[in-house]
Amino acid sequence: MAWYEVKNSGAVAADDRYKHLKIGGLAIQGAVAEHLQSLESCGAGALAVRKPSALAEVDGLIIPGGESTTISRLGRLYGFMEGIYHLVEAGKPLFGTCAGLVMMAREVEGQQPVLALLSITARRNAFGRQRESFEADLDIPVLGGEPFCGGFIRAPVVTSVFGEAQVLARINGIVVAARERNCLATSFHPELTDDLRLHRYFLEMALLGSAPKAARQP
Repeated sequence: MAWYEVKNSGAVAADDRYKHLKIGGLAIQGAVAEHLQSLESCGAGALAVRKPSALAEVDGLIIPGGESTTISRLGRLYGFMEGIYHLVEAGKPLFGTCAGLVMMAREVEGQQPVLALLSITARRNAFGRQRESFEADLDIPVLGGEPFCGGFIRAPVVTSVFGEAQVLARINGIVVAARERNCLATSFHPELTDDLRLHRYFLEMALLGSAPKAARQP
């Protein structure tokens, strides 16, 4: 099996703590099905979000990889942006992978930002064309000691981190994952592996977001 195909061994048991959660995957462009499969393997409910009204039904949202300019254009055209802002303002988590990272960045080299929710500067297609795609073992301390294998496909990178954003992972000194409060983003595709730790990390954020305000940590 090629590295860029979905690898799902089914060996990791679902967690009952996530069974009341419903996580959406923005399904207007790009590959969202693998994210939904990973969420369900963790024990959460998963919903392909094709209409802005569906954003009110979810406890968190994933913006998948794809073409950031196309996702942004369609997101504006069909009225998704306001709903995404409301979701984040309500304390629910947002997870952007690859193109999703570009959409979430407050600054994007050479173009206007889209959502501007994560205090990073993004550079699109930083590793080259499709044929330069690769996988790499990443040290992500919040996931534990074992390396996480990330797939990089026409991937962006983070060229600067500022404000309250925190670096979660680097490759050769270059930032490829960051978080700011309830916003999480990666340059790589965590859904293209059977390692569910990043999706579980996101679901932990969703558990916090779905808790009563008095129970939330700052």
